[in-house]
Amino acid sequence: MSIDPKYWTGAKATGGGRNGLAALDSGMLTVTMTSPKELGGSGAGHNPEELFALGYAACYLGAMRFAASSEKLGEVPEDATVAAQVGIGPRSDGGFGLAVKLIVTLPGVARDVAEKMVERGHFICPYSNATKGNIEVTTELA
Repeated sequence: MSIDPKYWTGAKATGGGRNGLAALDSGMLTVTMTSPKELGGSGAGHNPEELFALGYAACYLGAMRFAASSEKLGEVPEDATVAAQVGIGPRSDGGFGLAVKLIVTLPGVARDVAEKMVERGHFICPYSNATKGNIEVTTELA
């Protein structure tokens, strides 16, 4: 599989990584990073898992919209939502790993159509493709 990137972005972390600063190369966003209290940090800033959740939720909702439109599955309603929950913890074979739960709400969409949108969203979404076979991702259609 080859990829022909049409867009690149960049960011830089400084300080202690999980306890420092992370900033986009564009200068449009700088985030103070701190480990969550559950991992021994102060929880006074943000952490990579929160940023991953933001990106995955937005990307997946966009992927469902793209799939619904391009595959003529119907309309994704304006009030549709994707909530992403990202967990981090130790792996049984060492190091740390992630788990993701996506909760999709498609008000007014017939269940069978909504299920197809959810399925095709995973096929289209770069986050879903990047995580496939690497981390556990569960999807709940609310």
